[in-house]
Amino acid sequence: MSLQSLRDRSFYALHRHGFVRVGVATPGVFIADPARNAAATIRAAEDADKEGVDLLVFPELGLSAYAIDDLHLQDALLDSVESALATVCERSRDLRSVLLVGAPLRRNGRLYNCAVAIARGRILGVVPKLFLPNYREYYEKRWFASGAGMTGRDITVAGQEAPFGIDLLFEASDLPGFVFHTEICEDYWAPTPPSTDGAMAGARILCNLSASNIVVGKSADRHLLSASQSMRCIAAYVYSAAGRGESTTDLAWDGQGSIYELGDLLAESKRFADAGQLIVADVDVGRIGQERLRTPTFNDAAALRGHPETAFRTVRFAHEPAFEDLGLRRPVRRFPYVPNNPERLHQDCYEAFNIQVEGLRRRFEATPGDHMVIGVSGGLDSTHALIVAAKACDQMGLPRSTILGFTMPGFATGDATKANALALMRALGTGCEEIDIRPAARQMLGDMGHPFAGGEPVYDVTFENVQAGLRTDYLFRLANQRSGFVIGTGDLSELALGWCTYGVGDQMSHYSVNPGVPKTLIQYLVRWVVRTEQFDAETGKLLTAILDTEISPELVPVDAEGGMQSTQDKIGPYELHDFFLFHTMRYGRAPSKTAFLAWHAWKQAEAGLWPIEFPEEARNQYDLATIAKWLESFLFRFFQTSQFKRSAMPNGPKVSAGGSLSPRGDWRAPSDGTADAWIAELKAALPQDLR
Repeated sequence: MSLQSLRDRSFYALHRHGFVRVGVATPGVFIADPARNAAATIRAAEDADKEGVDLLVFPELGLSAYAIDDLHLQDALLDSVESALATVCERSRDLRSVLLVGAPLRRNGRLYNCAVAIARGRILGVVPKLFLPNYREYYEKRWFASGAGMTGRDITVAGQEAPFGIDLLFEASDLPGFVFHTEICEDYWAPTPPSTDGAMAGARILCNLSASNIVVGKSADRHLLSASQSMRCIAAYVYSAAGRGESTTDLAWDGQGSIYELGDLLAESKRFADAGQLIVADVDVGRIGQERLRTPTFNDAAALRGHPETAFRTVRFAHEPAFEDLGLRRPVRRFPYVPNNPERLHQDCYEAFNIQVEGLRRRFEATPGDHMVIGVSGGLDSTHALIVAAKACDQMGLPRSTILGFTMPGFATGDATKANALALMRALGTGCEEIDIRPAARQMLGDMGHPFAGGEPVYDVTFENVQAGLRTDYLFRLANQRSGFVIGTGDLSELALGWCTYGVGDQMSHYSVNPGVPKTLIQYLVRWVVRTEQFDAETGKLLTAILDTEISPELVPVDAEGGMQSTQDKIGPYELHDFFLFHTMRYGRAPSKTAFLAWHAWKQAEAGLWPIEFPEEARNQYDLATIAKWLESFLFRFFQTSQFKRSAMPNGPKVSAGGSLSPRGDWRAPSDGTADAWIAELKAALPQDLR
């Protein structure tokens, strides 16, 4: 399918945005009863079809049952398996799901443990198991031949001739990125899983039909293997293990199924369930493709293996996706820079805070001088930078008076923020001074002939930046005077939007501690500092009060109704912009896909699917029109108007795996680019009424 034909599809269709819906079926199994197993397989496939599943993975040897020992070698059983397979093919002709079914199949005087790929009644191919376990409770070499060396072969089974071998990939001709490889159980316990070559040959979805009896601790091992294989191969890993109904003569079974993508668990089944199960998740094959593009190691590994794609046969099939609105069956994090489960929150905040502390500590040790100089406004960013500096002093065994803190009220500084700034510096025991910048600002505005100097209430960008620039100018000169260096406070979100005054303004410093931390994460870091009692109780109360303050540059006086200048009213909600930044910078996603994901992220939050308790101000809801409006604004700011500031940004530590905007790190871009291509892509994809 061409890129243009994809763009012509409905905005709300998940297939349009590079997703493939994957399912794992664990039907109840009947021992050595292929006819009943075929019926259970069809019921599961029909259920999956109703869910819009594109690819459905069943357990190993599901048509015969796994734990039947020497019954595998009985012709009556094997004949019945072929009949059952023919039934599955016939009954699946009108189903959209591609089925991966397990069956023992005969070929050329040998018996193979096979995965059979079936699409709309057609057998696409048959893949034999490569590694046969023959240790402890396993005796597979007693019954089966290994698939080793089986390449370029065919098989006739269930009245159809199909490709046979370990060299098969399966690719939908009409759904880009829907390419899968299959292996069977022991294959991924081996040092060299076949799926590794399958991934390097182009498969984005790796499937495992497994029986896998359960013993204590084995479930965690399966999770580890699936997660690590999906991460190492930059792929999705879909795993299905046999469940209820297998023989318990000497073993037991738990029916564990899971779907992983690049190490992230998307869905897992309930273990030891009474009935058959179906789990479903939407795999982002577009993300997988993008990640491979930006990871040269993936290609290097393929090159060292002789580019495995030359050793594989690709079986192509027409999938006929519906391109309808099927919803989205995967969790989408509203706050991608914040951990998505409570157990990780403490660990991530601990690491982020200490990365910042360690960065500042090393820079101070390497820089001549005796002091750190910092401007403290009473806002979130400077507050966080100050507590990072205080902790760095503690770890270096230096008095906190090493930090020279200055608050510099201007024409719009509020009493509350100024009071918080002074109180916080005193509570921490840092230097604490106040410099009123208004006389100097009036002098500069007057020298420029600005209307404000003549009494007119003109609050333009010049009026704002005179104040911002003066504050930084004072800090640099104070650093010269007092043998110190200036700590920058600007964060990742501001760098992305260019919401910082260039040059001798809040864009510049000698060393910056927050450039790798977005606004949404800073809130959680400050809460973590309070919760874990990094400082005394008085400091904790002040930090909590600062968290409750409206985000504002406080450069323009309050309006006639007493309304304060609001950053987010001007440039949009930071929670949306951080979402846009992550998906644009980290994954290179098209704007339409970013909008699609954001729309679903806030729908999921509204449905109560988010596990972390957010502060009240983060419980906003956004419709698609609002998301599209602020995304267009983000694209213009990010790609067109603010790169020149990032190209000249000071040093500062990378904190999040989501990336850094340093020109010496994750992001390199021209300062004179345009956002036209990104904005055009977004508008072309949106529903007609939102363009």
